[in-house]
Amino acid sequence: MSVFPGFGGWINQNIQQPPKAESRRSENVKSNLVSEKDTNNEEGLNYEEEEMKRQHELWKAAEKKHPWYDAPPKVKVTTKKGLCHMNIELTLGLTPDGVYELFTNPSNGSLFFDMDMNGRPLLATKSRKVLKKDGPRQIVRLKKAVAWDFLWWSGDFPIHLIVDVNKKDLTAKYKKEKMMFMKVFEGNWKIEPLYVDSVRLCKHKEPKSLQEYKTCSGGQGRVASKVTMDQYFQPYTPFNLPPISWFIRDITIRTTKTLLKMLQHASVVLRE
Repeated sequence: MSVFPGFGGWINQNIQQPPKAESRRSENVKSNLVSEKDTNNEEGLNYEEEEMKRQHELWKAAEKKHPWYDAPPKVKVTTKKGLCHMNIELTLGLTPDGVYELFTNPSNGSLFFDMDMNGRPLLATKSRKVLKKDGPRQIVRLKKAVAWDFLWWSGDFPIHLIVDVNKKDLTAKYKKEKMMFMKVFEGNWKIEPLYVDSVRLCKHKEPKSLQEYKTCSGGQGRVASKVTMDQYFQPYTPFNLPPISWFIRDITIRTTKTLLKMLQHASVVLRE
């Protein structure tokens, strides 16, 4: 694949038989450009790996002396004209890239086992298909199942979601493609860094970037994460009428809170 699309076609249209020396020079330029691109990609990946290892060691050492405490998630619920809005904030003692991996890696289903449900996974991924990929951005179709229990009944709610994730800015938007009982089910989340050692190591100077934090902390500052989420849901008629709407609202909020606690517990396990 040409580094400059269309450039080769322009040459062919104007010069049918380029001189050998000129041809070799063009090949060398292309080769150098490709090599430079590959080298930059490798350097970027190596830098990310080194940063992850460095942060892992910092967290591991700190946990032995002063274990990190994640405050309980803040969940604010409001309902207007039948549409329920959950605004969520939580912290996780993991780097933003690590939290992004927790949120998006399909192999993380084992993190969501609720022991009160006889070992059934609270949230299970049934299938995952990438619909579009554009650099750090992906649009994915997910089929999931959420376990529920009510009195002596139990079962699974199937959920089909379209998720638009962006690894560059650590954000995602999602909406239901198909979901039992729900007319509306959609939301978004974003992950931001928390410079948890800035007061101690940066002399009360609040860093504005990861590089600035690394410099002022002498490379000894841990990076945690703040997650902000907005989730909206509304049942179909007649499930939007009491008392059925109360049950659906309660189980949705309760399940979401449980998943958030599981995420925080997973971050503890990974730190240790």
